[in-house]
Amino acid sequence: MLRRLYDLVLRLAGHPRAPSWLAVVSFAESSVFPIPPDAMLIPMCLAKPDRAYRYALICTIASVLGGILGYAIGYFLFEALAEPVLRAYGHADALIRFQGWYDRWGALVILIKGLTPIPYKIVTIASGAALFSFPIFLAASIVTRGARFFLLAWLLRRFGPPIQGFIEQRLTLVTTAAAAGIVLGFLALRYV
Repeated sequence: MLRRLYDLVLRLAGHPRAPSWLAVVSFAESSVFPIPPDAMLIPMCLAKPDRAYRYALICTIASVLGGILGYAIGYFLFEALAEPVLRAYGHADALIRFQGWYDRWGALVILIKGLTPIPYKIVTIASGAALFSFPIFLAASIVTRGARFFLLAWLLRRFGPPIQGFIEQRLTLVTTAAAAGIVLGFLALRYV
């Protein structure tokens, strides 16, 4: 089933209304949909590099709006909706771990997890369920999702098709390096 969904998302990247579909996939992925928008963003940026940053902006805005829905699901409907979604993705114990991380690290959890391949929907739902500060959640989501999608767009625009294989095979490395940079920046601001 996931392969069919992934193939559908790839086909949507070539659709005449691809930017609209990109927004839909980005929104849905932040709260319930299993396929990340990268599957559309990569071929769209390669096909029209002059629009790469526009596509990254679409992903960022739609992803943050979808994240707000995920936060609301966790905040208002955790037992009815969020808990079954977390169980379905094999992350039933995620809330307990996230609450401990939030207590200890705060917004850094969102910044790091929003850049890494851990499904963002887990972060959004757990943030709401943990009653994490909504303004901080929103700000961290804008930063982290924007950084992820704009980094991807920049790489694709700068290096073109040769970078595609690297990104698809090493997206975890690329986004983890970006997350490490953000964490180091925050630590430098805090302790310098």
